[in-house]
Amino acid sequence: MMPGVAMSWRNGLRMRRLPSVPWRTRALNTLNDEVSPSRQIIISPPLVSLDIPDDWTPFPPSSHFDFPINCSHEQTAAVIDGKSIADDIRSSIGIEVRRMKASIGMVPGLGVIMVGQRRDSETYVRNKMMACEEVGIKSNVAHLPEHCTKDQLLKTLSKFDVDPTVHGILVQLPLPQHLDERKIMDVLSPEKDVDGFHPINIGNLAMRGREPMFIPCTPKGCIELLLRSGVEIVGKKAAVIGRSNIVGLPASLLLQRHHATVSIVHAFTKNPEHITCEADIVVTAAGVPNLVRGNWLKPGAVVIDVGTNPVEDPSCERGYRLIGDVCYEEAVQVVSAITPVPGGVGPMTIAMLLSNTLDSAKRAYAFT
Repeated sequence: MMPGVAMSWRNGLRMRRLPSVPWRTRALNTLNDEVSPSRQIIISPPLVSLDIPDDWTPFPPSSHFDFPINCSHEQTAAVIDGKSIADDIRSSIGIEVRRMKASIGMVPGLGVIMVGQRRDSETYVRNKMMACEEVGIKSNVAHLPEHCTKDQLLKTLSKFDVDPTVHGILVQLPLPQHLDERKIMDVLSPEKDVDGFHPINIGNLAMRGREPMFIPCTPKGCIELLLRSGVEIVGKKAAVIGRSNIVGLPASLLLQRHHATVSIVHAFTKNPEHITCEADIVVTAAGVPNLVRGNWLKPGAVVIDVGTNPVEDPSCERGYRLIGDVCYEEAVQVVSAITPVPGGVGPMTIAMLLSNTLDSAKRAYAFT
């Protein structure tokens, strides 16, 4: 069994200070510059001043939540095969792209901006380009040097934005530290934001009665896995572990739109295992190997493990192997279904990117 890594929670979580200036003092200082304190209305600080990173740190193995697991060490969980489901989706996308080409002589186009030479990013981009080629989507990658300026990046972004043959634009993240990802993403046209990260698309995802142009690919893939596996979402309790803008936040919003009752677990959550062990559906995207142990999970729950964590393994050709946020060997003795790592959520993310790009082209050409 793999060694467990989890979080410091208190009982468990290590307490860390929020911004050092007291909120009330900061609010009053601001108000003193503008209006009389007697006219103060609210003392809440700007939300961005509360944004500090989730720091997931290990805690002693003896700290755990007692919950019985299957002592027979036999796997009882069904494996949700994300690769097989993604292959089916990609096949359907390929058929639709060929129908579009035969009908109007056009195909969807995806523009990708790659800054620098991060090996992991290069691998991700290469896999996306291969997937585009497989289904007939035209792809164009713009490589920019590590030390490119913001203006150079925005110029490249603008070229893709005005090109009518490009229906989706993807800026491969993370960007080098000197480039502000938030400002870059704000400039990206919502109509071509196939990653679904633009504030307008996230805002429409959050609001009932609104339809985002694009749903972020990984959360969209998670829901697709649940639906295609026959998992009921309506009325179920769901726990999302992690609250990143890329996965955790949109996944929680999307589960709510599907009428689940959603709890979010993050690095400041006290006794997170008390929350997860009541959840019918657990989506974990913390980026911590073996964070979720078998005794964190409700018997019969369904687990979607988004975590893709490299751990050293000299027996592997590359010197490492990939594991998820969930201790797989323990979880399969408890839950009813689980995604493997690799081969679970990863292939679905690329399939959803292709789907979003196809949908964008259909909108642009009014193709039905």
